[in-house]
Amino acid sequence: MPVTKTTVAEKPVLSSQERALKCAELAYDKKAFDIRALEISKVSSIADYLVIISGNSDKQNQAIADGIRTGLKQYGKIQDIEGENEGKWIVMDYGDVIVHIFSDQLRHYYKLDELWHMAPELDLPEEIRSARKEDDF
Repeated sequence: MPVTKTTVAEKPVLSSQERALKCAELAYDKKAFDIRALEISKVSSIADYLVIISGNSDKQNQAIADGIRTGLKQYGKIQDIEGENEGKWIVMDYGDVIVHIFSDQLRHYYKLDELWHMAPELDLPEEIRSARKEDDF
């Protein structure tokens, strides 16, 4: 009796640039601010893009990470995630894209943006690029 092979539906594929942009969009949807996507492929071999994001609180950072993971699930599984339980600095590794989600204070302390200053920025949509921290009232 012949064996019938079944094929699993393949997941849609994103380029590394599309994945970085999608991470920025998903973070923006969770009210993240100071979102930057840097093309690091020419200055480092660790990834193609680095997405740096700020949130207002540990809980918001966790929600941002969850939003990114959920939104990208259809395109493949995350390779690793660190810091999610604490929520102060969460690192998400998608292989070609690394996402850093910071509390505002830690982002300014570690100055990751300055460390990667030689990397060109991905042109994000204006509303994402201009998202800034909301003032406390």
